[in-house]
Amino acid sequence: MIAVRALSRSFVTDRGRIEVLKDVDLDIRAGERIAVVGASGAGKTTLMHLLGGLDRPTTGSVHFAEKNIFHYSAQELDAFRNRTIGFVFQFHQLLPEFTALENVMMPALIGRAPAIEAEQRAKDILAAVSLEHRLSHKPGQLSGGEQQRVAIARSLIMAPKLLLADEPTGNLDSATSDEILALLDRLHQERDLTMVIVTHSEKVASHMDRIVRMIDGFVEG
Repeated sequence: MIAVRALSRSFVTDRGRIEVLKDVDLDIRAGERIAVVGASGAGKTTLMHLLGGLDRPTTGSVHFAEKNIFHYSAQELDAFRNRTIGFVFQFHQLLPEFTALENVMMPALIGRAPAIEAEQRAKDILAAVSLEHRLSHKPGQLSGGEQQRVAIARSLIMAPKLLLADEPTGNLDSATSDEILALLDRLHQERDLTMVIVTHSEKVASHMDRIVRMIDGFVEG
């Protein structure tokens, strides 16, 4: 499904060039669940951003269904990302002024779905994550676990083929983390999602099909 080839990313700072990713090669099969683990600063989040087209590499390519996503124009890449990839972040990235329902609707509205359709899809996916009773609540009125469920629902509203999650349980207590992990397991089975999850949690990593370890910008596994 995804073929990463010779992927490198460097940044120029006042102290010179910093090599964050170094010639990464990685193949990800459709339906596979991969945990990306490694010490802080190893390049895990940078890799996830490149897989999702949120950043562009210094060199190398990410082929999705045999198409290098970095050959897309900026507008084409935005559209591809919206319809094909779901993102979940450690700190939710929910818009505080909007309700749970409105937050989940956002990607569908950006994708130009009619408002009535976007609302129904959002209600359905919130029900799928057991939040049908929280539709009108704003993020500040929700627990950390509920906020992460809203974020997961938002990531799935466009029925993506790939889910990218950066420390999805990293800001939660152990009981809530277990709930989110069980939810991800269920959604993988029900939706045949391909998942790439950046995590420091050995428990989360143990639930995945494969563990990829990153050390100083290189990939092992």
